[in-house]
Amino acid sequence: MDNNLQIKPKHLMTDAERVQDFQRKLYRKAKQDKTFRFFVLYDKVRLPHFLREAYKRCKANNGMGGVDGIEFADIEANGVAKFISGIIEELEKKTYKPQAVLRVLIPKANGKSRPLGIPTIKDRVIQMAVKLVIEPIFEADFEESSYGFRPCRSSANAVKEIRKNLQSGKREVFDADLSAYFDTIPHKELMYLIALRISDKNILHLIKMWLKVTVMEDGNPKGGKKTKTGTPQGGVISPLLANIYLHLFDKAVNRVGGIFEKSGVKIVRYADDFVLMAREIPKECLEKVNRMLEKMKLKLNEEKSRLVKTYEESFDFLGHTFRYSRDLHGRSKKYLNIEPSKKSQKKVQTKIREYLKMSGHKSSQSVAKELNAITRGWINYFTIKRVTYPAKAKRKLRYYLLKKLTRYYQRKSQRKCKLYNQGAFEVLVKKYGLIDPTQYAPG
Repeated sequence: MDNNLQIKPKHLMTDAERVQDFQRKLYRKAKQDKTFRFFVLYDKVRLPHFLREAYKRCKANNGMGGVDGIEFADIEANGVAKFISGIIEELEKKTYKPQAVLRVLIPKANGKSRPLGIPTIKDRVIQMAVKLVIEPIFEADFEESSYGFRPCRSSANAVKEIRKNLQSGKREVFDADLSAYFDTIPHKELMYLIALRISDKNILHLIKMWLKVTVMEDGNPKGGKKTKTGTPQGGVISPLLANIYLHLFDKAVNRVGGIFEKSGVKIVRYADDFVLMAREIPKECLEKVNRMLEKMKLKLNEEKSRLVKTYEESFDFLGHTFRYSRDLHGRSKKYLNIEPSKKSQKKVQTKIREYLKMSGHKSSQSVAKELNAITRGWINYFTIKRVTYPAKAKRKLRYYLLKKLTRYYQRKSQRKCKLYNQGAFEVLVKKYGLIDPTQYAPG
């Protein structure tokens, strides 16, 4: 948590500062007393500045509306203050009940699809308010080896930690994949872990309702009160709940004097993806992993989980490929190379292809601007923290853009258009500001 916020009188603080001030106090108390249970939290969720800050953060994500069809534009038109007042009234009278979660299927690069749950904006705002209140408590408990969906932590931090472990000689890696983790988290066990820190029955009731909410898929309701497992992917609070449950696993692996520590095994986890790393991972450690996950009612995906000797073969994690490559000068020594994975490269290429396929007669300015929105984020992900070596992948992306733009302008009319004859990629770069991946560096 951020401890650098200057203390101001409350009436001079912004909503974000007031929330942060409260979060800091909660974090300190939770850090000082590992067994303390917090019992007066619900009244904080109902405070206008918490809900205003929650709304601001939800709006920043710019997501679509849920089953009620209400979008952010509708809320803005009717007045945000009125929207917040309505939520406060429901929470005070305890009449609030979440609406069904709209489930949509997001296409994946492998041709399959990933289910994504979209709560209504009102439900998202209340979930965010609860998250703002309870997150500092669990942040005080979480292990340093956990990086996903946490304040001031990122995938780049996880990649750096993996690099550090590899460079220290921990070159045997168990690359783990959990089978449908978000869909299999058991409610009873999860609520027990939450209740170890939170005894406010109203907060616990809200979380239970969100876990058991009906899911609408193709107009058909699924799940509901009888549901005993799973947190809907797409819910604001779901990543925090997922981290709370897997914290149990993190603690077991990091336990001082335990089998993992004695064997020199380190864990790096990002949400439901994790790797175990050591000079050599004993068979007993892998057996222990299976036993622990079985006890937690979770399961490894045996097809995707594997033990890797990284000096001989590569592995992928968070869109990166880690491999030891031979020295270009012919020496026998190998060096660690971290670069964008083939899957990640294919993903950005698919986005470019789909965009050009769906774009008819757009202006050159629009094409350059909208392609930049796709490529900039991808390049930034792999270069802004300077943990990877993406030069080769950037050259491939440049060639892909050149090839696709040539075809795009060739088929815009029956005759080859001017831009095709001039060399579309070069003209878009020079005249309209299209990003050349090989020349672009994040600011």
